[in-house]
Amino acid sequence: MSAKNPDRVVIVGGGTAGWMTASYLKAAFGDRLSVTLVESGKIGTIGVGEATFSDIRHFFEFLDLKEEDWMPACNATYKLAVRFEDWRGPGHHFYHPFEQLRSAGGFPLTDWWLRNGPSERFDKDCFVMASLCDNGRSPRRLDGSLLDQDFAEGAGDPAGLTMSEHQGKTQFPYAYHFEAALLAEYLAGYSIDRGVRRIVDEVRHVRLDERGWIDHVVTKEHGQIHGDLFVDCTGFRGVLLNQALDVPFVSYQDTLPNDSAVALQVPLDTEKAGLRPCTTATAQKAGWIWTIPLIGRIGTGYVYAKDYCEQEEAERTLREFAGPGAAEVEANHIRMRIGRSEQSWKNNCVAVGLSSGFVEPLESTGIFFIHHAIEQLVKHFPAADWHPRLRERYNSAVANVMDGVREFLVVHYKGAARDDTRYWKDTKTRAMPDALAERIERWQVQLPDSENVFPYYHGLPPYSYMCVLLGTGGIPLRPSSALNLSDETAARKEFAAIRDKAKFLVDTLPSQYEYLAELRA
Repeated sequence: MSAKNPDRVVIVGGGTAGWMTASYLKAAFGDRLSVTLVESGKIGTIGVGEATFSDIRHFFEFLDLKEEDWMPACNATYKLAVRFEDWRGPGHHFYHPFEQLRSAGGFPLTDWWLRNGPSERFDKDCFVMASLCDNGRSPRRLDGSLLDQDFAEGAGDPAGLTMSEHQGKTQFPYAYHFEAALLAEYLAGYSIDRGVRRIVDEVRHVRLDERGWIDHVVTKEHGQIHGDLFVDCTGFRGVLLNQALDVPFVSYQDTLPNDSAVALQVPLDTEKAGLRPCTTATAQKAGWIWTIPLIGRIGTGYVYAKDYCEQEEAERTLREFAGPGAAEVEANHIRMRIGRSEQSWKNNCVAVGLSSGFVEPLESTGIFFIHHAIEQLVKHFPAADWHPRLRERYNSAVANVMDGVREFLVVHYKGAARDDTRYWKDTKTRAMPDALAERIERWQVQLPDSENVFPYYHGLPPYSYMCVLLGTGGIPLRPSSALNLSDETAARKEFAAIRDKAKFLVDTLPSQYEYLAELRA
């Protein structure tokens, strides 16, 4: 390998991961970087990554794409929260919203709610977003302005910061749902317009040099394709990183048993049915079902553990859940590889997307992992000396994000009061990641804060843990004992302000369908 700055990138694999990577690299480096993307015409997008974190807006801002540019092309909708149904018991639901938690008298409002909340709904008492989701409201008014000035602080964030640098500064009030295949194709057009070379072909071989670095890939129709840096976006197969470079895979199966999914794309008259502005996760006998509302259809799927549920039973359960509209829809069965590669960057190969790692889609982390990895790649992009510290820091950042999300998801299952099947009973006794048991013990006397959650950046602020613990209901919690000696007047005013603000917004905001119809027009 010549001693020059690596300026030729070859991305193997398209889909959401490949085209997000290509477009971001072009936005970052322009014509100073040559980008070639090789994708097979036979492998489709899995399509479980259609919901996102609110941080995804930084991706589109970096590409200088506005919502009216890309949302209509991708049948996109807004997501204000995740709605969890039946995790505590049948008929119960709660929201994990995109909204910073308020405080009163120096304590989070959730402490005051535990001591003496106005109602049984912590999410409606402590957050505005729960009421907006229950009523199907849009986060934007028909003139395009954000729902309220209280939530607009994110709109003026300094440009150029990574997601981890933004965390703790603001909380933007929504994320998106979109059709992953349509977004991939949209970003392909964006990338090709900016000089990315697209090759539709099959990679037959990965050739290494004498040091064990990738020299080139061999394709069926286009022969050898050389590069300096290779990005593995080949999904669960990990063709470059796991197969050619033999990087081991670290399984999370001991703590997160769900390893299978079946998905349906169900047509829907969204004008008639409306658009609930949230992702819904509904607990089932051996896992949970996602519901993602898009323009013209619902994306739905059953995530389950094959040790507790047969494939045929899972598909039957999902079809019954989806209703008559799913009768003629073809099901997509997916085997999920849950865990992460021991290293996501080895030698001159970086894995992005499923080849790097995947933690079941319960909190919509798939697209977040892709976005975070690309940001970190740009931040640690190698020079001519390929300094090993850059790889080490990249690998540490990616591993911490995935390990942290793993902990957060385990909390959902440990905390779920539901215990009506063997699956849900076993979630209470299954192994936990190191240190999580100690954290849970601490949370029972002191609610999650920045000092007692997973200590490295993983995209989830402490209030997210509070929402899950309060909502799932299986772990006993108590407010700070200091509240016994504190005046609750300020907390009462805050609860009243949230109630009044929620009523005002529900009364004055358009429905999500109304706003998106206007945007698409």
